[in-house]
Amino acid sequence: MKPYIKLITATLLLIPVFTGLAEDKKDLPNIILIMVDDMGFSDLGYHGGEIQTPNLDFLAQNGVKYSNFYNSGRCCPTRASLMTGIHPHQTGIGWMTHTRHNLKHLEKFTSDAYQGHLNRQCVTIADVLKQNGYATYATGKWHLGLFEKDDWPLQRGFDEYFGCLRGHTLCFQPDKQCPIYSGNELVTRPKSTTDEAFYTTDAFTDHGLEFIKEGMKKDKKPFFWYLAYNAPHWPIQAFEDDIDKYRGKYMEGFRAVRQNRFERQLASGLIDSTHRLSPLDKDIPIWQDLTSKQQQESDLRMAVYAAMIDRVDQNIGKIMRFLKETDQYENTLICFLSDNGACPEFSILGHRNIVDIQARNADHLVSYGRAWSQVGSTPFRQYKSFTHEGGTATPFFIHWPAKIKSNGQWYRDSAHILDVMPTFLEISGSNYPEKLNGNALHELAGVSLTPSFNHQKLARTEGIYLEHQENASLLQYPWKLVGHQVALKNGTDFSKWELYDLSKDRTELDNLASKHPEKLQEMAKAWEVWARKYTVFPK
Repeated sequence: MKPYIKLITATLLLIPVFTGLAEDKKDLPNIILIMVDDMGFSDLGYHGGEIQTPNLDFLAQNGVKYSNFYNSGRCCPTRASLMTGIHPHQTGIGWMTHTRHNLKHLEKFTSDAYQGHLNRQCVTIADVLKQNGYATYATGKWHLGLFEKDDWPLQRGFDEYFGCLRGHTLCFQPDKQCPIYSGNELVTRPKSTTDEAFYTTDAFTDHGLEFIKEGMKKDKKPFFWYLAYNAPHWPIQAFEDDIDKYRGKYMEGFRAVRQNRFERQLASGLIDSTHRLSPLDKDIPIWQDLTSKQQQESDLRMAVYAAMIDRVDQNIGKIMRFLKETDQYENTLICFLSDNGACPEFSILGHRNIVDIQARNADHLVSYGRAWSQVGSTPFRQYKSFTHEGGTATPFFIHWPAKIKSNGQWYRDSAHILDVMPTFLEISGSNYPEKLNGNALHELAGVSLTPSFNHQKLARTEGIYLEHQENASLLQYPWKLVGHQVALKNGTDFSKWELYDLSKDRTELDNLASKHPEKLQEMAKAWEVWARKYTVFPK
């Protein structure tokens, strides 16, 4: 891949305006939904990070950028809700998908809410948009069903697919453990799409662009492209020239890098100046107490991780250039988000060999560690799998030049992945079906995000409810009810609930449970009603 073209980011001095929906089928927008894997809240440049992301920064600054957008805290449930517009338990993925590793866990569940793959009481975005005349493409990580072909992308609404069905794969040399598929067919030796070695981030971009090119030759359909990068999920693997950009940048240590990110977040207005930076976990070591070898290795781990995000941004630049060259840029809507917060797996300072390049690039379990994941979560507590802010808050933006003119301001209303499906249906003029192939479907659970295009409030009448792996939350802004290991097998452990006022304490440092017992009880009861309705229990 050629080095990315640096784009000049200019803040437009215009009032944000959503200028209306398509009046004719020929005016329907293309839609590109981009998801990265395990990326922290603060990793992108416009979110306070030092990683070079000029293309993503440009799209965010010239679209609607959300300061309070939430996922479901973990890869599978997030993807299930994103693709279907309903709660993950309704889709059958209340915990994780079936893999041989997860079978022993899933066997203990008695409810269909935990069957481990998408059921037929839900419909994907691709299913609905295809019925409205869209070509539908998916590239990258699927993670919504593995063992049965009926659960794979081509059987869930997509015309074309290239990617990995499992939760991760090797970036340079996917193997039998976590292989690559083209459509329904196994690809034993995937070929590079560039003049460099095969690399998943490049391949997922290039195969998607090829799908679009081939589609343009056949007809003039608008397209929906779900681009789900596996980066920067472990194994952390990247090109050495990308890594070299970041070597040494992290020798300041965890706390210093985190503080610098926080200060940039304050300066940009992403985080209000009244909010405090959360402390690191008590077992995170002081940087100066590490040996020189430990410091060098830790710096390298974070540099590899940063390089993976940098490569994603380079590929976003490639997509932007293609859209402009084919006169599709103005009427293409681009969304971007992460599936959960930064990943703490598998140890404090990272897992497996990072120094030996060959070993690193052949190992499925090389990670950057919990210390750096807390830097990724800046300014929040916790990380992936938790329903605290560090686990569920994600960068999110919508860029659509034909319909959105931005003033570069943050959109502050709380929004959620459940809102993506209703938004796409509205802008495409698509109707959500009551049935599909004879199966009755669950009703959509979110609201359209189109009011945010004018910086207006969303039409949400209920709070944002979450549950994953016994962690749970309810956001009724400014109040947030949240608990770790609170949602047990047959009911809730009410003693583990915490209560925060996010307008004054976005970083969840002042638990108000004892000061506002009535509010806590009110929200806890509401969450319990939701949990029973959507079969969170029994597990």
